[in-house]
Amino acid sequence: MEAWHPSGPDLVHAGDNLPFLRALPDESFTLVYLDPPFNTGLFRQAERVRGVRTEEREPGGRLGFRGQGYTVTRERTLAFDDRFVDYWEFLEPRIEEAWRLLAPDGTLYLHLDYREVHYAKVLLDGLFGPECFINEIIWAYDYGARSRRKWPTKHENILVYVKDPDRYHFDAEAVDREPYMAPGLVTAERARRGKLPTDTWWHTIVSPTGKERTGYPTQKPLGVLRRIVQASSRPGDWVLDPFAGSGTTAAAAAELGRRFVAVDDNEAAITVMRDRLAGTSVRFSG
Repeated sequence: MEAWHPSGPDLVHAGDNLPFLRALPDESFTLVYLDPPFNTGLFRQAERVRGVRTEEREPGGRLGFRGQGYTVTRERTLAFDDRFVDYWEFLEPRIEEAWRLLAPDGTLYLHLDYREVHYAKVLLDGLFGPECFINEIIWAYDYGARSRRKWPTKHENILVYVKDPDRYHFDAEAVDREPYMAPGLVTAERARRGKLPTDTWWHTIVSPTGKERTGYPTQKPLGVLRRIVQASSRPGDWVLDPFAGSGTTAAAAAELGRRFVAVDDNEAAITVMRDRLAGTSVRFSG
């Protein structure tokens, strides 16, 4: 495996991300974005869920359910069926590596769907500490089929955790602004400027016929990743995406003057990224 160093060029690596992540030096990245394969189609029995073990904590500590202090342990993963356990046995060591690789002012974004996000938050509270939880972003869109048996699911979830809640970088003013939903209720100047986004992001999916489309099935919109990169990194900072897919994180980082490392083990993803990042100084390895 070729070595990576923060003084080197941007990098796209083809291969399993876990051994690659383990070879990277500590605290190298200001931003890590994880968009792992969603664990869909699972069957879970509610009666098997035991909950999180609570323990007495020192006075003044963070209080949880019924005013008790709580400590999240490996028991937090509960008694899920084997398919769910396999998924988290795959994902957990990669999240642990992401924590190690985050700089002291770094931020992790974990992008999942409604099936897994509540379990992921418990896991991340255990790995990072509940005090390091910053946001749950709801990315909402309005496209695709509509169920008549339930409210149609038109959103995904992005959990935001930081390495150190007292030191993390966040620049709200650097983020692209949104139009006001009721511009007549604000001054003309404020309406022209737009408003800062909240934790609910209304942004269309990648149009099947749009210029942004690469043909990669799980491609995320550039606008969503641009906002993440703008808020949680500075020009020149390093950004890491271990499940790079179509390379949207790398494209956003390159556009905004950030450095990036992107990893994927899918040949189709590497091919898409070669085309998408053509004209940049990125190096391909693996």
